[in-house]
Amino acid sequence: MTDSSDTLPDEGLDPNTGSMFSDNAPATNGAYQVLARKYRPSRFEDMVGQEAMVRTLTNAFKTGRIVHAFMLTGVRGVGKTTTARLLARALNYQSDDHDGPSIKLDPPGRHCQAIMESRHPDILELDAASRTGVADMRELLDGVRYAPVDARYKVYIIDEVHMLSTAAFNALLKTLEEPPEHVKFIFATTEIRKVPVTVLSRCQRFNLQRLTADALASHLGNICKTEGAKVAADGLALIARAAEGSARDALSILDQAIVQAEADEVTAEDIRDMLGLADRTRIFDLLDAALEGRHKDALKETTAQLQAGAEAQVLIKDLLDAVAELARAQALGDEYSFAGPADWAERTKSLAGKASPAQASRYWKVLLQGFEDCARAPDPSVAAEMVVLRLAAAASLPSPEEAARILAGGGDGPAPGGSGGGQPSKPPAQGNGPSTGSNGGGGSGTRASRGGGAAVAMLQPAPEDAPGPVLRSLGEICAAMQTDKQVNLLFDVEHYTRPAEIAYGRFTYTPLPELSADFPMRMKNWLEETTGVEWKVDEAHSDKKTLAELREDEEVARIAEIKTIPEVAEALAAFPQARIVKVERLDDDGQGGVIRVDFSRRRNYDAYDASDEDDLGPVDEVFDPAAYENVDCDDAPVDDPWGADDWDQED
Repeated sequence: MTDSSDTLPDEGLDPNTGSMFSDNAPATNGAYQVLARKYRPSRFEDMVGQEAMVRTLTNAFKTGRIVHAFMLTGVRGVGKTTTARLLARALNYQSDDHDGPSIKLDPPGRHCQAIMESRHPDILELDAASRTGVADMRELLDGVRYAPVDARYKVYIIDEVHMLSTAAFNALLKTLEEPPEHVKFIFATTEIRKVPVTVLSRCQRFNLQRLTADALASHLGNICKTEGAKVAADGLALIARAAEGSARDALSILDQAIVQAEADEVTAEDIRDMLGLADRTRIFDLLDAALEGRHKDALKETTAQLQAGAEAQVLIKDLLDAVAELARAQALGDEYSFAGPADWAERTKSLAGKASPAQASRYWKVLLQGFEDCARAPDPSVAAEMVVLRLAAAASLPSPEEAARILAGGGDGPAPGGSGGGQPSKPPAQGNGPSTGSNGGGGSGTRASRGGGAAVAMLQPAPEDAPGPVLRSLGEICAAMQTDKQVNLLFDVEHYTRPAEIAYGRFTYTPLPELSADFPMRMKNWLEETTGVEWKVDEAHSDKKTLAELREDEEVARIAEIKTIPEVAEALAAFPQARIVKVERLDDDGQGGVIRVDFSRRRNYDAYDASDEDDLGPVDEVFDPAAYENVDCDDAPVDDPWGADDWDQED
């Protein structure tokens, strides 16, 4: 074996670039290795952000509880393949000082180098994306029964295992459940939900976490020091955020960024231009203008950033990130920290003070819908401008608290940030349902007005000017449903909802488990179609009973009261198995006078004795309530066993 230091003088010279014997011939000691490969962890201790997994594996190896199959899952670039190779090294670790599985890989064992270079005969790597069929799996498993050539274990590493076909998974199951003692399986996937549960149940699963922006920026800074590269801290923060938790993506971006400025320092501006990102400071300026309802300034800033090279979807995504940070700052207060420059954190806190948490949630929904619109729009730039204008309009609307204060003041007016003028927009489609209420205050919805390029938030019209019936209570809503023959919707409201807050334009409730999932949409559509104004239908906590439960309680109380009447008590005593099924008043006005009580005998087949002549059997006809209908003192039957003359009961 020739020693690696014994090389010929002309070794390392490229024969295609000048004379091999020239003093100026360039040396090629190897092709350039990208940072993502150069700084791939060679020990478990080098892994960034995966402390939980490393701790579990350390304990497993220490106690000898090493399973036969591992499932590694996580997003791209978090170290699944690297972890698989480290596990293969740990399982087959063998050095002069230690001969056995070990999580400590320093110093490297005799198999380590070959495993990391994917050339060890006992470590078989399969790319399931290119070999998905059952024939490929059978070919792979044919070698399972053979002992390892050189190492302790034969390790099968299957990357992107979710790409295997159903037949391939089925072929794998039996071997995976009871593999030979010398075989270990390591699977890696980015789509864990596509892996059959029968496979998952046979593996020990590890979820590799995304790297936080702080951890990733710190890791990139250490690599820059090692490489002697000068990259601004703001630039590293941009790379960390753009990588979305993927170490490989971050190193690939850093690799590209280092060559941007050649020998000079790479600035955040260089990285923004390279990635097509908008300036974070300008994103704050844009969001500030939108939140203050300054449509003109917001539109100009959006156009300027798009013309400067920012991509439409990236711009909206940056606004989404900014709103998310704004909401985090509101929730965390003094504990809030930002993975970036200090001035970014200050701007975020400043913006957080200009909106309520409810408004921040509204902005998020507007931008999230806008992000999808940009993806579908024929011109994403125009779509981005419209999204920003929509955001500014949403910021001009009053909050529920402001609307309540305006209502309490007895009048309507523009919300802060809005301006008057213009004609109100049309309300939603009007319904023809009857008006069931005549009392109460005004509405609580909104109408958008346009004028001078600014959106104006107005209150809903007063009830007397409402385009449809004014429904302020649950009773009025149910009455309108009966009139409109909304049988199914009325049944759901009465039986499966506990009312919380019911007002004109707002319906909140607590759903019971039996309530269908599409109830909010059906309820909202019917209310808006019937009243002609916008309604909010939301879930809220309520301990109140449903209308059906209230009616049942009233009926129970009513029957209990009827049972106290001497004649009714006497009838129930005469027929122990009878029960009251109906009580109604017979006078036209329903106020006092004669009442009617209907009885029904309960069936009891178990107690019926056919040999007993006195047992009349389980029939309801033994007691005929019809003989005692509508009784009063003047028309009682002649053969009256109960003394119906005494049945007149005054209210």
